Amino acid sequence: MIDINAYNLSLNLLHEASTPFGFVAAVHEHDNYKRVWTRDGVITSIAALLSDDKKLIETAKSTIETLLSNQHSLGFMPSNVSPTDHTVSYGGTSGRADNPSWAVIGVCAYTILTGDKSLWEKYQRELKKCFSVMDAWEFNGKNLIYVPQSGDWADEYIQHGYILFDQLLRVWALRLASSITTNKLWTDQAEKIVKSIRQNYWKTEANQSAYAPNLLHQMEDASNEFWLMGFNPARIYKYFDLQANTFALLLNIGDQHQNDSLLSWIKNLYTEKKFMLPSFYPTIKNEDADMNELKNNYAYAFRNQPNYFHNGGLWAVWNGWLVSALNQHGEAVLAKDLIINIHTANAKAELFNECLHGKDKNPCGVPNCTWSAAGAIIAEQSILNNSFAKLFKF
Repeated sequence: MIDINAYNLSLNLLHEASTPFGFVAAVHEHDNYKRVWTRDGVITSIAALLSDDKKLIETAKSTIETLLSNQHSLGFMPSNVSPTDHTVSYGGTSGRADNPSWAVIGVCAYTILTGDKSLWEKYQRELKKCFSVMDAWEFNGKNLIYVPQSGDWADEYIQHGYILFDQLLRVWALRLASSITTNKLWTDQAEKIVKSIRQNYWKTEANQSAYAPNLLHQMEDASNEFWLMGFNPARIYKYFDLQANTFALLLNIGDQHQNDSLLSWIKNLYTEKKFMLPSFYPTIKNEDADMNELKNNYAYAFRNQPNYFHNGGLWAVWNGWLVSALNQHGEAVLAKDLIINIHTANAKAELFNECLHGKDKNPCGVPNCTWSAAGAIIAEQSILNNSFAKLFKF
């Protein structure tokens, strides 16, 4: 049963974050958060589209228009756009490899959930450029894009290389676009990427057909209970990536054995945490070798102390997507328990904090963060609203 008060508070924050140019990432200015961001804006727009709130749907449309109208001539998408002076950032030290996928996903979600094809028809050239630039980012024509450090949502974490989450977003974008208009090239490309994911991101004896020879010996240290976070020429990332494993479930990447193993692992972690799950697990500790790489990767102040921010922090937005994946795979009881925890997290302190500390569960990010509210809405609507399934029905 939906928590009406918590749900309405989430909707209210989306209204407060609405501008004529789209949803801002947070309602108060803090480190450029009061801007229209591609990934935050699209995720918030999906929540708005599922809410059936007409004003929020209008803002979702404005968000997508702001982002696509500011696409770079070479095809990459804005990191963020100012709703006041309209300045555009395409990234900091590195660009954002996930944003072209999110842009396509945003247009497709709007088209599918509203039945209005105006954005789809208006931005065909821009969508093709999104796919084209991701083709170029493969660098070697082997189906996987190479993500620079700080190149996706976890922009102060350690990962770079062939990061699974970004491959999955590309698959989702291609599948959604193909579901709107038959395009064999897009359909075939999505299947090639899926095949490569299955060959390279789950530890099996079949890894003999691995992406590169170095991956063969590196995979010996990988878990066989969840999807690999990613790899590059020098290493694999053995951490559990909540986002990647959630979308692997939503996109039905795994077979029954893989899904059962992953769901069992998630349930065991939930039994241990008894709250929202961390985005990356285990936490990198001060004495760990990876802390040397982590501690200097920040823009304004170092936030990735153990159990903070990306390093073991608890994010309502990604747990909201996890609820939808759990519900899709028959784990309704755990899904509903997790919704309660999301609402509890969002009610702390100044409300809708960006993330919580992984141990003491106190807020440790920016308050009144729009996609924390969006995560709660997506979680509720994935259970209540049959329309949610349209985004993953291929």
